[in-house]
Amino acid sequence: MDAGDRSAALGSLVVAVDGTSGSGKSSTCRAVADRLGLRYLDTGAMYRAVAWWMLQHDVDVHDPEAVAARADAPRLVSGTDPLAPTITLDDVDVSTEIRSDAVNAAVSPVSAVPAVRSRLVDLQRSIIDGGGIVVEGRDIGSVVWPDAGLKVYLTADPAARAARRAAEAGSSDVTATRESLLNRDRIDSSRAVAPLTMPDGAVHVDSTDLTLDEVVDLVVGLATAPADA
Repeated sequence: MDAGDRSAALGSLVVAVDGTSGSGKSSTCRAVADRLGLRYLDTGAMYRAVAWWMLQHDVDVHDPEAVAARADAPRLVSGTDPLAPTITLDDVDVSTEIRSDAVNAAVSPVSAVPAVRSRLVDLQRSIIDGGGIVVEGRDIGSVVWPDAGLKVYLTADPAARAARRAAEAGSSDVTATRESLLNRDRIDSSRAVAPLTMPDGAVHVDSTDLTLDEVVDLVVGLATAPADA
């Protein structure tokens, strides 16, 4: 394959990266998209944004019917620049607000509501359509885009995930962070709609003992490998 053909192939490629919280999906996906000149979509941020909107509008996030009744209300736009991803609600950038502890606690119950998932999956598919994008989430290769050209399932040991997430948050309570991550795993893996699972055909990457650069190199290598390799 010459350079032109490879560029054309990448321009239509969908890289689906699923996996557990704290395993390095965001950093990996943004770096891979930047290296390959592709767009980037953080579907988790979309669910966080809806959870934040529900909290701001005094919707009980533990009441599925109440959440479903307002699922279509937020005006949500996801930016796809890997170097400066944005998420806006009603024309306001909420990239910082959606990383709060309150949203951490609310996102799993909100994302488990079928009406929320249906709306966001439709939006995600409209963004992915045409390819040339790296997409991270928990059901991309299994539900959102099962025909992705490359599927990666990224995990890490719970202790490593907790240490990374606590460092990102500037917290010294690694034990509490670990319990929060494991609880999120339990909820996401057991929900009735689109549970967290390794998609058929996915390459399992355990990042526990790998640096970020090593994970990025591995995924870039998979994305650019000849089709008959």
